[in-house]
Amino acid sequence: VCLSTANLAEANASEDDKIRAMMSQSNHEYDPIHYVKKLTGPPPANYTCYRCGKNGHHIRNCPTNGEKGFEPPQRIKKSTGIPRSFMKEVDDPSIKGAMLTNTGRYAVPTIDAEAYALGKKERPPFVPRDQSSSEEDEDPVPDELLCLLCKDLMTDAVVIPCCGNSYCDDCIRTSLLESEEHVCPTCSQSDVSPDALIANKFLRQVKLSQAAPAQPWVLFRKVTCMKYFLQYTLSSESIQTP
Repeated sequence: VCLSTANLAEANASEDDKIRAMMSQSNHEYDPIHYVKKLTGPPPANYTCYRCGKNGHHIRNCPTNGEKGFEPPQRIKKSTGIPRSFMKEVDDPSIKGAMLTNTGRYAVPTIDAEAYALGKKERPPFVPRDQSSSEEDEDPVPDELLCLLCKDLMTDAVVIPCCGNSYCDDCIRTSLLESEEHVCPTCSQSDVSPDALIANKFLRQVKLSQAAPAQPWVLFRKVTCMKYFLQYTLSSESIQTP
């Protein structure tokens, strides 16, 4: 029984006939009568053979078919996404950086072409690098930002309550714990507990790469003022303590 209706649920037929009609309709699109014949004749002008990389023929008609030892050329990238105004057409696909455009022509990005023409200047080996003028003109790091123990830029800066100096948290804690009487490395006061260290929030927020090279003296004044303020605060607290 052949049912041509699109709605099999309302068709006047048995369940077996509906199932057979459903199976027939599901395979109808894939019937051999609907197969598309292979393209004949010359290919489009922008078609490129994926075997030899040349125009004018389909891959099944490539002259290199059947040749033993034939090595296909390296696939060339397509210039998808690059505006045509940014490309420079070339005739030789072996040029470094060549890409295949949607018109079937070869082109190189203009920026890449200029870079390839300029070339890369290799520095001779074992030759010390010359410091740039920017590095030579850079101002030194203010001493107020350096740890008194490691002589480097302070990491997790803290203030010691006895003399008000700032150190790296790890440096001063290690120094206090290594001494039996917890002696301050600067003023030599004893019984300074590592738990009494105060976080220096101002120095922790300082970014050397941004603030120090741009305005070193402004930063120096701020750090100095902050130092004396902390010393004054700590001394006032010690005086008021009974």
